[in-house]
Amino acid sequence: MPAITNIDDLKRIHRRRVPKMFYDYAESGSWTEQTFRENTSDFDQIRLRQRVAVDMSGRSTATKMIGEDVSMPVALAPVGLTGMQHADGEIKAARAAEAFGVPFTLSTMSINSIEDVASATHKPFWFQLYTMRDEDYVNRLIERARAANCSALVITLDLQILGQRHKDIKNGLTAPPKLTPATIANLATKWRWGIEMLQTKNRGFGNIVGHVDNISDASDLSAWTAEQFDPTLDWGKIAKIKEKWGGKVILKGILDAEDAKMALQVGADAIIVSNHGGRQLDGALSSIRMLPSILDAVGDQVEVHLDSGIRSGQDVLKAMAMGAKGTYIGRAFIYGLGAMGQAGVTRALEVIHKEFDTTMALCGETQIGNLGRHNLLVPKDFEGDWQG
Repeated sequence: MPAITNIDDLKRIHRRRVPKMFYDYAESGSWTEQTFRENTSDFDQIRLRQRVAVDMSGRSTATKMIGEDVSMPVALAPVGLTGMQHADGEIKAARAAEAFGVPFTLSTMSINSIEDVASATHKPFWFQLYTMRDEDYVNRLIERARAANCSALVITLDLQILGQRHKDIKNGLTAPPKLTPATIANLATKWRWGIEMLQTKNRGFGNIVGHVDNISDASDLSAWTAEQFDPTLDWGKIAKIKEKWGGKVILKGILDAEDAKMALQVGADAIIVSNHGGRQLDGALSSIRMLPSILDAVGDQVEVHLDSGIRSGQDVLKAMAMGAKGTYIGRAFIYGLGAMGQAGVTRALEVIHKEFDTTMALCGETQIGNLGRHNLLVPKDFEGDWQG
């Protein structure tokens, strides 16, 4: 294994080994990609306060997310088409997360099905739900997640309609990839990926194919979204889904204080401050910039997590010190998966854990519960003086 010292090392290998359309799918945002870029660059504006002559022994990065023990406050975010980054990618990522002691979240738009992942793992994972026009299908998805012993339902709220991602359109993104001259030429240079993909039967959307009637083309994410995603989703429907599920519910895609208050009213166990990795509303503020106002709105009435932009353990610490109770990585683990399969996901988690642990120590803290704004130097205008 080459020396991997940071997440960017994995990203470079990922780009070499994975077909262009799937690398671009992960490494892109909508429209001009302003929000996609600022999700990471805004973390750079926050600086850390170094403390010295503090007993650093006995440190622990362990904590809880929605009552579940975690080895560090990081969960693997739901990422569609993960099984196109590496053969059986969802299974391999879930196994790596399980071994490391952090939650794995399976996307509705996964390649490996709920049942595939459940049969390949031992601990409960989380399932991310997109709401569809077909209520019967949604109900069956919920029942399948319950049968698989999923311990939380993560309802994504910010994808009732698909934000335009220029690269996906230009690449003709499908799963499995359609064989055009351009695709064939690119695949010819990704022989390792191709050999591994030939060894699995899972090359389509496992939670959809065979489970939905009258679909025109399940391989085309954009077409499927236009046909099936529910543009009428509202808080009333969210409350009904929560009631049907009957277990812990996490609401993903909160980027406004008023929406955070509504999430409280429907009884969410946690909310995820997220802009879908900059893949939906381009021009929205970054998640880390919006975190303080959302925390001000809900206080400690609900567990607040953060997603979008985290590429290091220092980013994790900054989010936690700002007040989050957990964080999510998407692209960071996808880079590892595309680069080295399950071992790459493990390496991504190791890198982030070491960065988080070392940074916590150098900030003079030994327990996550002691992290706070006193560990940070935040620009006075960080949240911005915006007029609405």
